[in-house]
Amino acid sequence: MGDDHGALQITVVVCMAPRSVGEWTLQLPASATVADALKACEAMSLLPQGGASAAVGIWGRQVALDCPLAPGDRVEVYRPLKVDPKVARRERFARQGARTTGLFARQRPGAKSGY
Repeated sequence: MGDDHGALQITVVVCMAPRSVGEWTLQLPASATVADALKACEAMSLLPQGGASAAVGIWGRQVALDCPLAPGDRVEVYRPLKVDPKVARRERFARQGARTTGLFARQRPGAKSGY
């Protein structure tokens, strides 16, 4: 235990493309920040435009690049959304129509409307 005293074990996860995730486990000094972790694994270079528009978080909470790390942290790099989820849901609902969603999706033969 003498050599790694004061070192942090950090996991860096990068979503490079849909259904494509890169993961690195790093040993960093105790004073390391999120930016240090990203430089150590060169994760930002894998993203389009060098990750300029990517958001960064620790365990699902967005943080700044100068945020200090704690032991066991999971640094996550998120790609920007291509479509607003609200817009996508509206378009999907418009395509399916009201009769094929929600309460009306599975209607028993001979049942009243809405049951």
